[in-house]
Amino acid sequence: MATFLRRIVVMIHGFVLLSLCFSDYGFLQGVTSLGINYGQVGNNLPPPDRVLDLLSSLKLTKARIYDTNPQILTTFAHSNIELIVTVENQMLPVVMDPQQALQWVSTHIMPYFPATKITGIAVGNEVFTDDNTSLIGYLVPAIVSIHGALVQLGLDKYIQVSTPNSLAVLEQSYPPSAGSFKSEVSGVMSQFLQFLSSTGSPFWINAYPYFAYKDAPNKISLDYVLFNRNPGMVDPYTKLHYDNMLYAQVDAVVCAMFRLGYGGIEVRVSETGWPSKGDSDEIGATVQNAAVYNRNLLRRQMSNEGTPLRPNMRLEVYLFALFNEDLKPGPTSERNYGLFQPDGTIAYNVGLSALATTSSTSSASISLTSSATKAANMEYQSLVYWMFVYLLTFQVFMRRLH
Repeated sequence: MATFLRRIVVMIHGFVLLSLCFSDYGFLQGVTSLGINYGQVGNNLPPPDRVLDLLSSLKLTKARIYDTNPQILTTFAHSNIELIVTVENQMLPVVMDPQQALQWVSTHIMPYFPATKITGIAVGNEVFTDDNTSLIGYLVPAIVSIHGALVQLGLDKYIQVSTPNSLAVLEQSYPPSAGSFKSEVSGVMSQFLQFLSSTGSPFWINAYPYFAYKDAPNKISLDYVLFNRNPGMVDPYTKLHYDNMLYAQVDAVVCAMFRLGYGGIEVRVSETGWPSKGDSDEIGATVQNAAVYNRNLLRRQMSNEGTPLRPNMRLEVYLFALFNEDLKPGPTSERNYGLFQPDGTIAYNVGLSALATTSSTSSASISLTSSATKAANMEYQSLVYWMFVYLLTFQVFMRRLH
């Protein structure tokens, strides 16, 4: 009898996992264009007015910066560029204090908004995997305080708060259905996910298939990581087919969140890219591979694609990066992720001119949900809810058997 019930629990768990992952509940439907990461770690980069001209010429309307550079915020005023700004990691112990957070927002956001379209605040960057492990304890309080300041100033309806995470927060990412967070971060991660769920904010992930390929080029197909035609892989649990690694990585995050009890949080890719140059041990870091990766990703973006787990929700992606940045520390690849050289010339052709001429058409093709579909979704979500209740009931019953 106990064995039979265990099998039922496993079956229901699988159904609930798929149901919640496929559900569009709580999502912001559709985006207008590809985003770009605008880093500034260089001594030869163009001024913000030239950067704005470049973005405008390419019809790119979303950008992320790694600070709150007042020159950029002023220059981008009255443009169509939506900006994500950043609270630097070293500021987390300061802004965790609600009064300091209010002061930060009043100083770094209020003078520029709404003329400058600030749509997001990244509180730190890759804090969960930072070498300074003490920062983890400051993260959620800082996020809550920054959001509280936005609420107090009436800006929370316009500006989302989250934090970009390295894929290294995952204990497992293959297959995607096995996605789980590392045990050492799961406690704070649960608090963070609770905040995202309550505010409708996205989970931002920095995902680089390049790193996986570099570490195991004999085991991982280059075509698979570059979005080229390839046999792909089938997740043995969900039976879903993946033809590229980026989508598999994103869905691994979705499943990791589900394992902590959160199935309705949107995942956005805050960084992804491919280096055009690297050291001798940085296998795959070539102009050719960088061009193919980013060109194929652009094509996917213009097709409004979602991942296999969430096919009806376009995956929002921010490419890394706009420019090669000559002062970035680390291996050679770190200074060669840019689509453009600092003088504004393209590092390699990724088809951005095609994006500029077709992005408006592409964004207009996002379908709207009919009232009938909405009703069906509500019924489906109700079914998922009750199946989840059944699952919990069975788990309690099984504990009593033991």
